[in-house]
Amino acid sequence: MKGCIDMKKIILASGSPRRKELLEQIGLQPVVIKSTVEEIITKTAPDEMVMELSSQKCLDVAQSIKEEAVILGADTIVVKDGEILGKPDSEDDAISMLRSLQGRSHQVYTGVTLAWINDGEVSRTKTFAVCTEVTVSPMTEEEIRAYVATGDPMDKAGAYGIQGIFAKHVEKIHGDYNNVVGLPVAAVYEALK
Repeated sequence: MKGCIDMKKIILASGSPRRKELLEQIGLQPVVIKSTVEEIITKTAPDEMVMELSSQKCLDVAQSIKEEAVILGADTIVVKDGEILGKPDSEDDAISMLRSLQGRSHQVYTGVTLAWINDGEVSRTKTFAVCTEVTVSPMTEEEIRAYVATGDPMDKAGAYGIQGIFAKHVEKIHGDYNNVVGLPVAAVYEALK
């Protein structure tokens, strides 16, 4: 059928359960092989940064694959006023991040790299980035602390997950919702076609 994805195997170079779930949501059954590469950032623009990191993860896993497959590497960052907010180091760090995000807008960038493996070699790659703007409603100190106490923000860039209980604090988004969750699956699907 024209326009459908034809591949033997897709390998997700990420341990993110959210990315795996998003790929399954669109009918793909990825095999997870988490990248262990030490991430080295040489870029300063957010879109270039996530593309660089997704490429490092993807190509790290691609080195060990000898069968026909497509490797998918991804990286997501949250950017507020030019400052990158990664995963919080502690509950206090998460509280600080959420204080800075509440009542205003910020951007979520996800970089994606796809590498096609044929005859044990990378035959081609495609890298792109998607940006979504998110506006968080004003939050009280009590609301921030209550959310952090759930533990949900601790493994997420920017200290929040849009797909969980934090959704009640998201006033609006401009762009791809799934990108904020961790993977712009519509763009991935188009790239795989």
